[in-house]
Amino acid sequence: MIPISVCIIAKNEEKNIEKCLAPLAPYNFEIIFVDTGSTDRTKEIARKYTDLVYDFEWVNDFSAARNFSLKKASHNYVLVLDCDEFLTEIDLNAIYQAIEEHPRGVGMLLRHSYYDSNGMQVSYPDRVERLFHKRHYHYTLSIHEQVTDSKTGSTLYERYDIPLTVEHVGYCGGMENMLQKVERNNTLLLKEIEKHPDDPYFYFQVGQSYNSIADYENAYTYYKKAFELPIDPRQPWLPVIAQAYLHAMNATGRAEEAVAFFTQRYDDFSSDAGFLCSLGASYLLLDQPMKAMMEYVKAIQCSNAREEGVNTFLPYYNIGLINEMMGDIPSAVSFYQRAAAYGYPLAIERLNLLGITGEPEA
Repeated sequence: MIPISVCIIAKNEEKNIEKCLAPLAPYNFEIIFVDTGSTDRTKEIARKYTDLVYDFEWVNDFSAARNFSLKKASHNYVLVLDCDEFLTEIDLNAIYQAIEEHPRGVGMLLRHSYYDSNGMQVSYPDRVERLFHKRHYHYTLSIHEQVTDSKTGSTLYERYDIPLTVEHVGYCGGMENMLQKVERNNTLLLKEIEKHPDDPYFYFQVGQSYNSIADYENAYTYYKKAFELPIDPRQPWLPVIAQAYLHAMNATGRAEEAVAFFTQRYDDFSSDAGFLCSLGASYLLLDQPMKAMMEYVKAIQCSNAREEGVNTFLPYYNIGLINEMMGDIPSAVSFYQRAAAYGYPLAIERLNLLGITGEPEA
């Protein structure tokens, strides 16, 4: 058994902190809880699960708070969680084995981020760097902090998947909550851009902020600025910005620009289900259903389409839609039923309009 410290920072998270800490209780983790200025019951609740509760004066720097939590950990290996992330699956023995096989690497957990879309709460799966040896790594950047090699200063290092899954509810607090987050985050990000005007990462993150509140025009502007700068192809966030940029272009009437831009970069992103779904949407907007069909079929075959989330049902729904457009109703029904099995309202609506009722196929 390799001892692991779980490090968490929080402020005014009384609605989430018990859901974050309670699932950790059955495991032999040291829990380091750092509060950055709560005025609610956050610390009181945290003390139910750990005696290691510390105060850190907020200095508008998430990395500073993260690194403070790492220093308080008594174990070398640390698992970093956000207070709005809730553990759902874990295999500790497999994690110990993975650490032994990758002693200098950084473990990536599977995160399902939930948000509202078309009348239902859907999730987007991604992998994030959260498990590492604190003597080898620390955090940098004041906002959207990154795990960084302490020796080389690089964010390009060995990454490996760990069998640990969390649900992330940070995007579910309503528009008012999201607007507050965007204002806070972009204030810090724009300061970083002033200091690092040639770093595409910060433009990407500003775009993500605007994307989270459906301000796709501003999202498009900042994604475009990021792509105008050199981006190391090894950066793990590159597939994310590709999909997000496509979506922003589709949402702002730039589908033709989207296809032209990403046709030249297709091979760089064609293994990502989210990218293929967004490119398929571009083709649909351009009234090219067969080209769209090809992208959705490829999306179903991608590995990250099978990590349950929006990528699991969106291709099925759109293949059904295209089949219905082409007059192949039996095929349309079959694919709608696959999407409806995940509770997708638009698929259920299409089935009802086609007179299909009853339990959807799994």
